[in-house]
Amino acid sequence: MSGQVDAALGILRERLGDNLIGVYPHGSSVVGGLRPASDLDLLAVVRCSLDRAQRVDLVERLRAMSGPGAGGRSLEVTVVVRDQVVPWRYPPVCDFLYGEWLVEEFERDGPPNPFPEPNLAIEITQLLAAGQVLHGPEPAAVLAPVPAADLVRASVDGIDGLLADLGPDTRNVLLTLARIWFTVETGSVTSKDAAATWAGERLPPQLAPALAHARWLYLNATYAEETWPPEVRAVAPACAEHIVARVRGQR
Repeated sequence: MSGQVDAALGILRERLGDNLIGVYPHGSSVVGGLRPASDLDLLAVVRCSLDRAQRVDLVERLRAMSGPGAGGRSLEVTVVVRDQVVPWRYPPVCDFLYGEWLVEEFERDGPPNPFPEPNLAIEITQLLAAGQVLHGPEPAAVLAPVPAADLVRASVDGIDGLLADLGPDTRNVLLTLARIWFTVETGSVTSKDAAATWAGERLPPQLAPALAHARWLYLNATYAEETWPPEVRAVAPACAEHIVARVRGQR
């Protein structure tokens, strides 16, 4: 993992130069630890928006070193312009996002452009809590805290998109919904497996096996190794609907 992170960091330093303020890990690596299918999540803070040549080059170079086909984990690299998130406002703007699930979109439409990204509220909260630095100053010296209300708002705003992916991405959708429920009720962020344990204790017994299996897969299996017993997958939609109803009842 460290070699892949170092390589990605080297690309960001080389391509962004003096525009780069800091690079910080978030996601599983700082909340609960990496699991078999976990991405390596990095957030870079810059002074100015990237130009098209930088976007094209970053996509090409990150793609060449991302994922099992390149001999490592999948990378998720987010770039934010500091003045777009400090002072904090909602929704925050993501200047650039690379992820394996976006590759077909890059091939069709070209490199990513800036867009509103509520999920930045969660990512920034994670990395500020972790305080880990790959490049630059401490994150608290660069980024502003996210208000608790916006952390909850960002979590809830992602629900419709998640539900659309329930069929092809059952594991991650159920786990993320469990984490949203946890955040809405507690005002904090935790790991996916911890959130699944918490939520599983609050689910009806007939729905709990779907979330429990998603948690087991998260802890033990890559995507290539993932299997679902038919009777467990069959209750996944009802499990998701129940969690969403509880989340929306908390608002």
